[in-house]
Amino acid sequence: MGTARPQKKLLGTKELFSYSLGLFGFQLIVGYLNSYQAEFYVTAMKADLAVIGVLLLAVKILSAVFDPVVGNLIDRTKSAKGKLKPFILYSALPLMIMTVVIFIQVPLTGASLYIYIFFTFLLFSMAMTLGDVPSQAIAAVATPDPTERTNLVSVANTFKAVGLSAAAAVIPVVCLLVPGGSSVITQNGAPDTPISVSEYLVTAIVIAAAGCLLFMLIYFFNKERVPYKAEKMTFKDMLAVLKGNKPFMLVILSCFLGFGRQIQTGIAVQTANSVLNSQNLVLLLGLTGGIGAVISMALIPVLVKKFGEKRVYISLSLYGFAISMLTFFLGYKSLPVMLVFLFFTGFQFGVVDILPMIMTADSVDYYEYKTGKRAEGTIYAVLSLTVKVTIAMGTALGLIILSAAKYDAVALKQDATTANVVYFAYAAVPGIFSLLSVIPILKYDLSGSKKLEIAAELQKRREASSL
Repeated sequence: MGTARPQKKLLGTKELFSYSLGLFGFQLIVGYLNSYQAEFYVTAMKADLAVIGVLLLAVKILSAVFDPVVGNLIDRTKSAKGKLKPFILYSALPLMIMTVVIFIQVPLTGASLYIYIFFTFLLFSMAMTLGDVPSQAIAAVATPDPTERTNLVSVANTFKAVGLSAAAAVIPVVCLLVPGGSSVITQNGAPDTPISVSEYLVTAIVIAAAGCLLFMLIYFFNKERVPYKAEKMTFKDMLAVLKGNKPFMLVILSCFLGFGRQIQTGIAVQTANSVLNSQNLVLLLGLTGGIGAVISMALIPVLVKKFGEKRVYISLSLYGFAISMLTFFLGYKSLPVMLVFLFFTGFQFGVVDILPMIMTADSVDYYEYKTGKRAEGTIYAVLSLTVKVTIAMGTALGLIILSAAKYDAVALKQDATTANVVYFAYAAVPGIFSLLSVIPILKYDLSGSKKLEIAAELQKRREASSL
């Protein structure tokens, strides 16, 4: 096998930014729900925090069953627009509608309220899956060149990470534009939540509309260049795809072992309430870590080219553990020191958000190299399922810790013990799980010259088959 790059540059600036802005829009919606959904249920609809934690976890795990269904449909699809882009089109409208529905206050209590929350969030999650699986898989078919693919994934996922945190910047603007709002009023005449019901809803409308419009850029401007043959795959065939793809399974195992890294986003609002005594300062927490994450993600292509995915993953995960411990032990008593450490904590998110995507795209090539078949739908469906379940597990873990710490969503100030526990969950827990995530990657070997050789060999096969 040769080591030459497969062919000349294919990806232009328009495609790069269309894909990046598309993922930004999608994650803007996801980030809003991750950060504010539980808080909305508790403050606006008086739901129990512990019950909400269990419900959200149950819905995400149940809806994950839909991922392989979407993946199977993708691998069977043959259309003029490709196998992936039609599903992005199908998902946009239901995703926009259900994002708004989540943040509508309804006059329900008790069991009926929890049933309503369960089914509306389930419908949202299914719409999200319909768009998430194909949009992530676009990276594997946009170009056969692994170097271009690494750059695409890195830039796009940098935008994706910014989008995930951007909701925290949108809601303060909405609060300024919707003065007074319609907060539920307590018996003493004071509002029981710093964000009103109408402000939650207006933010949802703005984010849903903007997010879905940006997401549609992928459909209109991105291309699927890697040739494929539609496959009528049974679920037994899909299991065979996974069994025959060791590098991908190592990535998936690593994601599960590192699920607690996802806790930070899910409890950022509560951390701002508990530690900084102001929910509005959640923007400060998000921006500080987000800037570090953006820098890290921008450096990923350079680091991968020089050291390979495996070394970069292990090094940044070990770094993530060390900096998380420092953030917890040294940053709590001083806001400036805390923010400095949170900035450096953001550097580890290149591992969480970008490297699994790069490794997954490479594993699609690896499976084609071994079997002659491409299975983007199946592979990215499993990745999407994994990401959703691990986020759900991380969010549930955070909510369970909040409940155990006796966090009070409507209190103006938490007691010292509660604040300490919440800060431990926010600052230290992600680092512990970063360390655990390294274990499977120690056996990962699809990196550096090996993946370039596979890409070159695949290009030779495609050229031969087109003669």
